[in-house]
Amino acid sequence: MTDAALSVSAAPDARSSLPVRALRAVASRLVIIVPYAWLLVFFLIPFVIVFKISLSQTAIAMPPYTPVLGFGEGIGGFWSQLKELSFENYLWLTDDPLYFNAYLSSVWIAGISTILALAVGYPIAYGMARAPTALRPTLLMLVILPFWTSFLIRVYAWIGILKPEGLLNQLLLSTGIIHQPLVILNTHTAIFIGIVYSYLPFMILPLYSSLEKMDYSLIEAAQDLGCPPTSAFWKITFPLSLPGVIAGCMLVFIPAVGEFVIPDLLGGSQTLMIGRTLWNEFFANRDWPVSSAVAVILLLLLIVPIMIFQSAQARAQEQSK
Repeated sequence: MTDAALSVSAAPDARSSLPVRALRAVASRLVIIVPYAWLLVFFLIPFVIVFKISLSQTAIAMPPYTPVLGFGEGIGGFWSQLKELSFENYLWLTDDPLYFNAYLSSVWIAGISTILALAVGYPIAYGMARAPTALRPTLLMLVILPFWTSFLIRVYAWIGILKPEGLLNQLLLSTGIIHQPLVILNTHTAIFIGIVYSYLPFMILPLYSSLEKMDYSLIEAAQDLGCPPTSAFWKITFPLSLPGVIAGCMLVFIPAVGEFVIPDLLGGSQTLMIGRTLWNEFFANRDWPVSSAVAVILLLLLIVPIMIFQSAQARAQEQSK
């Protein structure tokens, strides 16, 4: 067959492959667009709405604030409203020490709870990773099993365990370990217990994922070279599991900062956390602009450090390459 004949026979194949390539290009774009659309609808748009409310003023109305940045009066009305935007709600947060103390207390409680969850979750994840392969799915199911029960019911169950006449005190009194009931409920200790119990699976799962993929022949090589087990753990195992440690700490710390149910039920009325402050501002005081400003600052305090950390990690990976 001549070259001309080959080119003629190949031309229809090239033309027929053009729609296929176009469909593949569209499909690849859709795969990228879906997560961005999800973030736009469920993160960016709600954040813009909350930020807009934080720039308004409280009013006796429904909803209880003066609308700002509306398009009902046309472009001219929009620009006139833009000039009237006020950051008084953010200035109010700096004047009242209640909000600063609430932020500080929330970060402190969430940080301690994250450290405790790491201390409890790491041995569990390590044991799961070193367990026989046939047993790992069962252990993984046992970790996920608490999610099958309502979060609120699980927190209420801890009230029955930790109260002065609860199961824990009855057990300790019956065994003679203590002679009077322990006061655990309505304290920070109860909050730590509730947060660690509720968010422990979020710590275990990333740790298990990192530890399961680790090459344990490195540990055997270190031991053959005379490295003690403890030194081998801190020099090999823990550094290789750092991605799981970081992911687990973020998954526990971020929701724990804004936690409301656990401090309200286990910590009592004296517990000062930003979640309770937000609830009081929204529903008790009906001050939506101030509470929106509190929510915006809380989101920035959580998101900005994470973005800085991720960008630093990306630069470190590029430099290592």
